[in-house]
Amino acid sequence: MQNPPPVQTAPAKSSTGLDENIAALLSYIFGWVSGLIFFLIEKDSRLVRFHAMQSLLFNVLVGIVFVVLWIVLFVFFMITSQVSGALTGILTILSTLIWVVLCIAVLIAWIMCLVKAFQSQYFKLPIIGNFAEKFSTK
Repeated sequence: MQNPPPVQTAPAKSSTGLDENIAALLSYIFGWVSGLIFFLIEKDSRLVRFHAMQSLLFNVLVGIVFVVLWIVLFVFFMITSQVSGALTGILTILSTLIWVVLCIAVLIAWIMCLVKAFQSQYFKLPIIGNFAEKFSTK
């Protein structure tokens, strides 16, 4: 005897007219802009509102971290350029490594959010996810 075929359920629709998983995915595509748009126009789907808010918070946080890191490294370069050339070279290598690791971490987090949103799962990023959940239920 064979197992019955799996039941195919149609994806839930959001108030935007798109499937929930597509709308949640699109809220990450264009960064904070698409997150804000989907958060403002979505009225029914908690999933879409959650991912839209998480996209908005994630991109704002990444922007703030990049600007602060750039300012800190700029100040360090200004200080070390007056002291020693070797120290500047070490700082250059270290800052490049920090930028590469940070960019890879952001890319991995963004891809994880895209995949989980498309799978209609609530994937909470550390710290940001709790705020997104709190703001999206209001």
